[in-house]
Amino acid sequence: MSGGSTNAVFYADKYHPIQAGSIDGTDIAPHDNAVLRALICSQAGLYDPFGDPKATGDPYCTIFVGHLSRQTDEETLRKAMNRYGRVKSMRLVRDIVTGSSRGYAFVEYETDREMRRAYEDAHHSIIDGSEVIVDYYRQQLMPGWIPRRLGGGLGGKKESGQLRFGGRERPFRAPLRPIPYDELKRLGIPPPPEGRYMTRFQDPPPPRRKSSNIDREESPPRRRSRDRVDDSSHRRQRSPTEDDGHRRKSSRDRREESQSKRSEMSSITQEEIRYSRHRKEMIYDGSHRKRRRSRESGEVSLAEGGGSYREEKTSSEAGHSPDQHRDHREQRHESRHSKHRDRRHHGHRSHSKRSESDDYSR
Repeated sequence: MSGGSTNAVFYADKYHPIQAGSIDGTDIAPHDNAVLRALICSQAGLYDPFGDPKATGDPYCTIFVGHLSRQTDEETLRKAMNRYGRVKSMRLVRDIVTGSSRGYAFVEYETDREMRRAYEDAHHSIIDGSEVIVDYYRQQLMPGWIPRRLGGGLGGKKESGQLRFGGRERPFRAPLRPIPYDELKRLGIPPPPEGRYMTRFQDPPPPRRKSSNIDREESPPRRRSRDRVDDSSHRRQRSPTEDDGHRRKSSRDRREESQSKRSEMSSITQEEIRYSRHRKEMIYDGSHRKRRRSRESGEVSLAEGGGSYREEKTSSEAGHSPDQHRDHREQRHESRHSKHRDRRHHGHRSHSKRSESDDYSR
C-alpha cells in the first residue's frame, strides 16, 4: 500500500486504455464504453500511429499545443512559439467540413533543445486570451497510444465523464488501496512505482532520442587530424603478432632509454668529482705558493711562529741576510724550549716542597 499522500503522483510511460481510465492506475476493468472501445482498438491493432500522412517531421522536435482559441490562426501561433526557438514547421488542425480550428496544433522546432525549452516554458502560457497546454508528441513517442476519437487520449473534461489520467495535466494519484499486482501483470499494465512518486509541481521529462545526444546537435563534430586518423586506422589493421612485437619493441626502447639516462647521470657525476678534485688541487697549490713566497720574503705567520711573533718588515728592509734570520729563529726556538724546561723543573720543586710540608705536618 501507498503512504496515502494526496500530493504524491506518477505519470504513464506506456499507454494502456484501462489504466488511463483509472484515477490511481490500478483498475483492472474498463469503467465506460469509450475505454472498452479503446481497448478493442489496441488489442486488434486497428490504429497505426505512423499511418497518418499528415504527421510529418521529427517527433523528438515536435510538441503538441492544446486548448487554443478558435480565433487563433497560424501566424499568431507561429509568432508565439518563435519565442522559444526556431519553428521549422507547424500544423494547425482544422475541421474537414467547416475549416475552422479544432483548438490544437503541432509545432516542430529545429532542434531537440528548442523543443524542450518550449515544453517547459510554453506550458500554461496565454495565447489570444486562452491558457494553452503543451505536451510532447505522444502519437509516435508513447508506446500503445490510442487517440481521443477512438476512446483513448489523455485529459478531458468532467462534464463529458470521460477523463483520462496519466498525462501532464491529470497524473495518476498514489493509490490508497492495495495494489493488485497479479491482475495488473496479467493485463500487461505497469504497476504504480511505489517509493518513487513525484509531486504535482514536478513535470515529467519528455523522452530522449536514443541514437543521438542533444549536445551533439548544437556543437559541430570535431575534425581529427590526418595523422591521427591514419594512426588509428593502422592500429585497427594491426594483427595480434604485430601488437606483441610492438609491445616488446616499446619495452626494449624504454630499457635502452633508462640505461642511456643512467650512463649520462654517471658521466655527469664523474665530471663533477673531477672538477671538485681539480679545484681543491688548485686551491692547495695556490695556498702552498703563497706560503713559500711568505717564507722567502721573511714573513712569519701565526701558524709557523706559534702565535707569538709576526715580523712586519722583511729581512731586506731590516738589513739582515736570510742566514742571520735563520740563526735568529733557531735561537728563539732554543730559548722557548729552555723556558719550558725551567717551568717543568720549577713545578717539580714545588711538588717536592709540598710533600715535605705534608710530612712535617704529620
